[in-house]
Amino acid sequence: QCRLPTMNFLRNCRDNIRETMMKSSDHSYSESFATEEDTEGDDTYARRAHHAGSWYTSDADDLDELLSKFLADAEDDDNADDASSGGIVNACISPHAGFSYSGPTAAYSYLALKEALLTNPALRTIVVIHPSHHVYLDGCAVSGASIIETPLGNIRVDGNLRQQLLSTNKFSLMEREVDEEEHSGEMQYPYIAKIINDVNCTNGNEAKRLEIKILPIMVGSIKSNKEEAFGRLLSPYLSDRAIFTVISSDFCHWGRRFNYMPQPSKSDKNKNINEVHEYIEYLDKQGMNLIEMQRPGAFADYLREHSNTICGRHPISVWLHSLRESSSFLTYNVRFIKYAQSEKARSTRDHSVSYASAVARIAAFDG
Repeated sequence: QCRLPTMNFLRNCRDNIRETMMKSSDHSYSESFATEEDTEGDDTYARRAHHAGSWYTSDADDLDELLSKFLADAEDDDNADDASSGGIVNACISPHAGFSYSGPTAAYSYLALKEALLTNPALRTIVVIHPSHHVYLDGCAVSGASIIETPLGNIRVDGNLRQQLLSTNKFSLMEREVDEEEHSGEMQYPYIAKIINDVNCTNGNEAKRLEIKILPIMVGSIKSNKEEAFGRLLSPYLSDRAIFTVISSDFCHWGRRFNYMPQPSKSDKNKNINEVHEYIEYLDKQGMNLIEMQRPGAFADYLREHSNTICGRHPISVWLHSLRESSSFLTYNVRFIKYAQSEKARSTRDHSVSYASAVARIAAFDG
């Protein structure tokens, strides 16, 4: 396992990278990055780091130091479940709360992205599949941005991939305000920029510098048949070695503020599940097990039975259907490696949000 470089080394490298990324004479960030491949007219925009300064610090040094600590702690955690079962790292599930809450858990997912960037030379694009918390969307929408801004440097959007998806006439285009208001995508971008910076610093050779692009996809509150349809559409892309997928989701939201407060039943207590937080974990892990087994139909049945407030349930379901679509020639291994709760709920006065990190690998090529 590759160790994280020292903090001062990373900071110096990061500053050099950011200076290169942001240096332009009389051009904006988006203009300085624009290429024939990525420019699709005047409608694209630089997506601002809208939640910087509230959900996470906007100070680059402080943010870099915080994420470095989370990654180092995750790397040194001997109690984490082992996801290193061989094969090509292909995807991860990562939480999206404020970094003070879910950042330590998300680090386990982003160690997988680091591994992918270090070991898969074909990797070119990171697709971020996230839910919609603020707008109604009966389908899927791709970001209209040309650049994703973060305090740790900016990331170009993969305009070619976006155009391929739009050409199916099944995807819509996010408006800038919708894109920037949605936190579930944005909470992935600083981690992605951080990992790209760290790997480029580790490579230490300008010729080996990674030019990784990104494409955010918002998944609305769609029914099972549409989850399956979008999974089939996305499957050829998400199974490609050139693409790493981040699925953004928190797990159970428990408490009055979420209008969801199931309690342990008598039969649950017979299983030694007595406290509310124990029941939440039991409930979450039923769903997590079905995700590991890659059973989108059973996962949908589970959601109907328990109404668990997994906010990324639609992105997860679309992704699971994409895995199933490519299962005739690819074998996947999905493992959850970290689980945490914001609070150990014990009474109806409490509230809690669960966070989980999973790693997916293409275990074998069958054809």
